[in-house]
Amino acid sequence: MIQKKICMLGTFSVGKTSLVRRFVESVYFDKYHTTMGVKVDKKVVQVGDQEVALMLWDIEGTEHGFELRQSYVRGAAGYLLVADGTRPDTLEKAISLQARAEATVGKVPFLLLINKSDLVESWLVGGIQITELEDRGWMVILTSAKTGEGVEDAFQTLAKKMMGETV
Repeated sequence: MIQKKICMLGTFSVGKTSLVRRFVESVYFDKYHTTMGVKVDKKVVQVGDQEVALMLWDIEGTEHGFELRQSYVRGAAGYLLVADGTRPDTLEKAISLQARAEATVGKVPFLLLINKSDLVESWLVGGIQITELEDRGWMVILTSAKTGEGVEDAFQTLAKKMMGETV
């Protein structure tokens, strides 16, 4: 079985832990718990004819976009940048984190998840910002850890990209 390390990157309370829980355990808890350090979960997925063990590193949120514990990110085969659609500053911080992550692990596959799509009527992140990132070649997926929207698709898409499949 192939094993791949995925890092969850983003600022505080964007939903990184909730996305991992939704993906791994199919549950959602609405109580906020700050991740201290890193929490590692595992889920096996099928990519083509291969079983792939995804090692999900849920890394504590950064308060500023330039903070990133390089020791947690090293060895990652891919990462998910997470922003909160109701807080535009989290998108700016995710963009900054992408540059830092790339400097640490090189050009590995990544996706940008704009989380909390269940609150889309309260979103302050606009379509223009998303389109600009997509025009730069970023893959953006709208997710909701609460409803599950886009969560499975996000992790499966990243797994396929890490395995060299086109998506």
